[in-house]
Amino acid sequence: MDRSILVKKYFEEKKFVDSNIKSFDYLLERGLQEVIEENKEAEPTIIPHNIEKFKIRFGRITIGKPEITEADGSKRPIYPVEARLRKISYHAPIYLEVSTYVNDVQRENFVTEVGKMPIMLKSKHCHLDGLKRDDLVKHGEDPTDPGGYFIINGTERVIVNVEDLAGNMFMVEDDGSGHFNARFFASKGSYKIPHEFEKKKDGLYYMSFTRVKEMPIVIVLKALGLVKDEEIMKAVSMDKQYEEIFVNLYEFVDIKTQDDAIDYIAKRVGIAQAKEIRMERTKEILDKYLLPNVSVDTADRLVKARSICKMLKKYIDVSNGARSPDDKDHYMNKRLRMSGDLLLDLFRVNFKVLVGDILYNFQRIIKRGKLPSIRVIIRDKLLTSRLYSSMATGEWVGGRQGVSQRMSRTNYLDMISHLQRVVSPLSSSQENFEARALHCTHIGRLCPIETPEGTNIGLRKNMAMLCSLSQAVDEQEVLEKLKTLNLRETV
Repeated sequence: MDRSILVKKYFEEKKFVDSNIKSFDYLLERGLQEVIEENKEAEPTIIPHNIEKFKIRFGRITIGKPEITEADGSKRPIYPVEARLRKISYHAPIYLEVSTYVNDVQRENFVTEVGKMPIMLKSKHCHLDGLKRDDLVKHGEDPTDPGGYFIINGTERVIVNVEDLAGNMFMVEDDGSGHFNARFFASKGSYKIPHEFEKKKDGLYYMSFTRVKEMPIVIVLKALGLVKDEEIMKAVSMDKQYEEIFVNLYEFVDIKTQDDAIDYIAKRVGIAQAKEIRMERTKEILDKYLLPNVSVDTADRLVKARSICKMLKKYIDVSNGARSPDDKDHYMNKRLRMSGDLLLDLFRVNFKVLVGDILYNFQRIIKRGKLPSIRVIIRDKLLTSRLYSSMATGEWVGGRQGVSQRMSRTNYLDMISHLQRVVSPLSSSQENFEARALHCTHIGRLCPIETPEGTNIGLRKNMAMLCSLSQAVDEQEVLEKLKTLNLRETV
């Protein structure tokens, strides 16, 4: 059988960079709107004396098609070949619906341009999308060019895929000396908070997250509402092999109420204020920074407590040899962050900067005794310049370097290789033997041969030719779907 027919058929339907283009399309269709939902309201601290309440609300965000504004102010569509030749960027305007409310009564409502978004070639918002071979040639494009890159100031730039540990997965590892490390990255929206579990020589289990370091797990459970010892044992397990938890329960038998536990945490963290303020701040830490992926609502504290109990059960099972430790190099525990995810991080940080700038300008004019129109004080160049700075230099949020790179055009295969590249965030100057080694789960996903020699070996990889990635799935949608199949949540 001639296998080349199958490969040919595959590439008739799919492109090398399909996954990357889908990731970018997801960003424009849903990702940007999610960021707006996270920051949908802004309240200035300084408002005129005759007004009780002033709010700025952000609504629907839309992206136009790539265009250029000429020197005389006229706008017209632009194709990639013109952007390359004229050394300009291939970008589209970002339109945002903004409304202001004075004493809960709408004062202004308008749609304005807040910046420019670089557009990936061959994505849904690109003028080349869906064009036939002859049309591509007519517009000065190579019909075999896969797209999947950006044009910034006339330069073709690629956003390199970043390999990262999967968020929201509780992993217990053996460090080789019989001691077990349990780590968990709780990620939701702009939050990515590491949580750590450990068992000390005194037989007590501790957890750490944000400012809360080495806090006994029993105290955290009681602060979340699991106050009775019997409730804690039921939430973990009533089996005999979990009797070591009794030591933890005896140690903190004096703490009988939820408020006692919250106050204990407040004192250990070092919040030295009046009791009411101290309690309020600790409750805020528990709601916002403890398992934000589960919920940030006060009503869901018990759900968080039961989640921690399930993690504790797994930690005890692995420590006792009842379950095998997790392998963080297994590709099930990894995620590839493609251009859509990485641009979403960039947009999230810079949109917050834009909101801060709007509030600052508004308050500055209020001090002069005027009530300005928000339309006048939105600086569209602020968001554009910050996005383009990162795209042009490769310096990303979180201090990452080299995320955006100049596309290599030595030959066609070199270009395809660059578009398929996957980079690990681990330092190339450290050994990290396991991370560099070829893992059996790489088969069909990553190329076992294409990796550089020297310090980057195994850290800079390339996706396999027929590899395609599924996009991120909304967890809430999955849960709702499971409920329609008559599956119940167990606690």
